[in-house]
Amino acid sequence: MTAKILDGAALAQELRSEFKLRAEALAAQGVRPGLAVVLVGEDPASQVYVRNKVNACAQAGFHSEKIVLPPDTTAAALLERIAALNADPAIHGILVQLPLPKHIDADAVLEAILPEKDVDGFHAENIGALTQGNPRFVPCTPQGVMELLEKGCISLKGQEAVVIGRSNIVGKPMALLLLAAGATVTICHSQTRDLAFHTRRADILVAAIGRPRFVTGDMIKPGAVVIDVGINRVPEGQPDAGKLCGDVDFASAKEVASAITPVPGGVGPMTIAMLLANTLLAAERVLNGQHC
Repeated sequence: MTAKILDGAALAQELRSEFKLRAEALAAQGVRPGLAVVLVGEDPASQVYVRNKVNACAQAGFHSEKIVLPPDTTAAALLERIAALNADPAIHGILVQLPLPKHIDADAVLEAILPEKDVDGFHAENIGALTQGNPRFVPCTPQGVMELLEKGCISLKGQEAVVIGRSNIVGKPMALLLLAAGATVTICHSQTRDLAFHTRRADILVAAIGRPRFVTGDMIKPGAVVIDVGINRVPEGQPDAGKLCGDVDFASAKEVASAITPVPGGVGPMTIAMLLANTLLAAERVLNGQHC
């Protein structure tokens, strides 16, 4: 068996073309979707992510502002910038690139963003709404996974889903979305005993732990759908050291799975597409006089 590739890059491009048309329709009514991306510090990976998001906005016809602050920026100064963005009618979505420098409380910063501009879906109010099954914004990466599954005609009702990772950004919201779609969900993490026992019974396996090629083919149930959220660099000492890889060993996994996402080109492009979707939704709500 060789797995079907769930092509996130192709689907993201298709969605972005749709978003561009919707943005043009909004602009004709006097509203141009606006996203502010705030980067504190000089982390190379974060710089790449921010550049990709700003470029995606430009391609879709969105207004975007990239705010780059030095690594010694105080929490007070950052909160002041967020307050200004909250008050700016041209900005419909605010994203603060994580991780932040250690001297800044990330939770306090995320809570400072107005819930109706929290296009990452990380504000406690938005997380609560997601938990209740009535989300304002769905976190971008999990929502991107759901779009890939839907496009791949993969049914979730009654399926056994296993999520490896319990972060607030991916693992927990991913589990909630799978649960809402009718799957029976297990969350595994660093304290899970006999991880392979759980992964081998998964019809849908989502890996989001940040460990390169951790999930191997012998940990996967034959015919399972494997979603690889990880973005890592191949460790030194391996033949392809420095190249991008996921949390799943793609070479062995694709011989067992029925469908799989590649890295790169799988979940990553969908994350940015869902950021655009949330920003567009926020702008449409403003036009319609909605605030929730």
